[in-house]
Amino acid sequence: MEPLLHTITQGKRGSLQPLVIIGVLFFIFGFITWLSSVLIPYLQIACELNNFQSYLVAFAFYISYFVMAVPSGWLLKFTGFKKGMSVGLLAVAVGSLIFVPAASYRSYPLFLFGLFIQGAGLAVLQTASNPYVTILGPIESAAKRISIMGICNGIAGILAPAILGAVVLDNADGIQNQLLALTDTEKVAVLDKLAGKVIIPYLIITGMLLVLSLLVYRSSLPEIDESTLEAESGGVETKGKTSVFQFPQLLFGVLALFVYTGVEVIAGNTIISYGAFLGIPLSTAKFFTSFTLVGMLIGYLIGIICIPRFVSQRTALKWSAGLGIIFGLFAVFTDGVASVVFVALLGLANSLVWPSVWPLAIDGLGKFTKIGSSLLVMAISGAAVIPLFYGWLADQFDPHQAYWVVIPCYLIIGWYATVGYRLGKKQEGGYRL
Repeated sequence: MEPLLHTITQGKRGSLQPLVIIGVLFFIFGFITWLSSVLIPYLQIACELNNFQSYLVAFAFYISYFVMAVPSGWLLKFTGFKKGMSVGLLAVAVGSLIFVPAASYRSYPLFLFGLFIQGAGLAVLQTASNPYVTILGPIESAAKRISIMGICNGIAGILAPAILGAVVLDNADGIQNQLLALTDTEKVAVLDKLAGKVIIPYLIITGMLLVLSLLVYRSSLPEIDESTLEAESGGVETKGKTSVFQFPQLLFGVLALFVYTGVEVIAGNTIISYGAFLGIPLSTAKFFTSFTLVGMLIGYLIGIICIPRFVSQRTALKWSAGLGIIFGLFAVFTDGVASVVFVALLGLANSLVWPSVWPLAIDGLGKFTKIGSSLLVMAISGAAVIPLFYGWLADQFDPHQAYWVVIPCYLIIGWYATVGYRLGKKQEGGYRL
């Protein structure tokens, strides 16, 4: 791995340049992604939606990962990683720009279309960036590097809902009370004004994304050569393999990430509406997603310090699954603020799942690394399906009992850490990860 590592880490301006560029991209992932935690309650008011309808925000955004993950791999083979990242940023910018006419006409389908385009762009960026981080050093410490990227993502996730929430959810409680006393004509005027609050923020986001796209295009970020990966790994894992579907550790890793992304989004995107359901004013509840992200940041720091010096990536994954089950059960069996706290603590449980599963799943893929990465990115579509199921349960029962949905998800993650990964990764001398 050292020759490839030397090639990747030597940029025109120093060895840290690739990590800095990828770190910026992870910040963008977090900022754009966690805006949806505010958009869900905001659009629920502005477009007069029930719980199920409001969680179509998450569905539209994340289903694009399922649609675009494999095409993203094809695109990267054609454009290379650097140009592909630039194209991805352009797509996210286009999706952000669509929010302007969507807000002008208060069109929920148009909002959803903009979110889908944003997600498509991020699918390209995710497919390109995660393999970079994984191979920038020993595979055994990949979770540590991904945790560093997670800090960039988490900081953005704390800032994004706080910034957008301060703009679009300002006086949201007063607006909801005001709507009850208005005529239909007056209500339309108030809701149109509320919808227009996102125009300026998303115009600013569009401009920033365009600038970043140009900067990435002009950067000296090097390419990843899969043939080099194959040669340096000795081809042991891929010998005799003709398809990416012959790697069980990858396929079960896709399943683990599918359920993980679902519970991650549930922890971050439902907590504001859940707080409102419990009677907490939106002026206060709009900050709850930031608490979930703080929990994730703490987990990332633990990963940076402990992996692989004190614990292996698989051990970290086992602990994450166990904490998820414990916090999920306490969220269901407690009430009021205590329940909200345990939902926020799911962020801590979630923090090391992605950093641990990713290297476990792609270890040894060699020439199949890009397509394997595409399948793992496709798994992000779990964030489209599982939160939507949560919304349906919330309508059928209530938002509190709907949190039962996270328990089987964490059981699957725990199964992958203890059994699923072993089914595909048998090496002499035991398991190195």
